[in-house]
Amino acid sequence: MAAAATTVLLHPRIPTTTNVARCSALPYLPPRLSTSSFTTTPLFSTSLKHFSGSQKPCLLQTRASSEESGSWDAVENKSTVLLYGGGAIVAVWLSSILVGAINSVPLLPKIMELVGLGYTGWFVYRYLLFKSSRKELAEDIDGLKKKITGTE
Repeated sequence: MAAAATTVLLHPRIPTTTNVARCSALPYLPPRLSTSSFTTTPLFSTSLKHFSGSQKPCLLQTRASSEESGSWDAVENKSTVLLYGGGAIVAVWLSSILVGAINSVPLLPKIMELVGLGYTGWFVYRYLLFKSSRKELAEDIDGLKKKITGTE
């Protein structure tokens, strides 16, 4: 009798339901239906006909691609643009590493969050709350744009 009780206790439990919870960051999507089910189901066949008849070329996409190729051809110093682009990518990568290192220190992320909230509050009070300060901010931004473009 004791041997029968131990064998019952030693067997692993098998779940009785087939619904197993999935632990994933990706959303659960239903299985893809075959194309033959679209033609046999009246609900899907009407919506499929609606989409197949409304395939018009997108003018916005065509204009954007033609403008991009024209502007790249107009660039005189392509190596400088590529160097700045590569530098920007490296800067983002290095800042990501720096933020990860700061985030691993126990109390520092909360302090940095408080500093950020304080600066945001000060900026809103200083530049965005009153009409005269908004005009001052707009003038400062315009002056900075002129300095960058060299039109000042």
